Amino acid sequence: MGLFSFIKGVGEKVFGHSETPAEKQQKVIDHLNKFGLLQEGVSVSVNEDQQVTLSGQVDSLEARQRLIATVANIEGVESVNDQLVVVINQQEVPTEQAATGAEKQFYQVKSGDTLSKIAREVYGDANKYPKIFEANRPMLTDPDKIYPGQTLVIPELG
Repeated sequence: MGLFSFIKGVGEKVFGHSETPAEKQQKVIDHLNKFGLLQEGVSVSVNEDQQVTLSGQVDSLEARQRLIATVANIEGVESVNDQLVVVINQQEVPTEQAATGAEKQFYQVKSGDTLSKIAREVYGDANKYPKIFEANRPMLTDPDKIYPGQTLVIPELG
């Protein structure tokens, strides 16, 4: 749980210019549903400062990461307030465990990055790039189509 800040001017265009927070909230919900990521019981809200709050329960750490990254990749979203609770086998995963290595959960793509280069940097092995690609599907449709400023989920090797 916590607040994640992102680059506001990059990502998929979802918002218009003069929408209310309620209209933006619905567009975020629609965007998450487009990828099949919004689980029952997850709430979305958007405030005037372009901060999106995600709250409720998710069934895995991976689902939590994908929700945050997908919202972070909406142009205009400045930050995501993560209030999601991870419940696995009817047991809540303690916040400390869910947030372990939070800085390693996400990666902001820089100019010149490739998934192989990112995999080499975070895992020490460029051939592990499919792991990053799969963790970011369906948001990513091609391992060669990433862009500077994009936020990617970096899964743990296991």
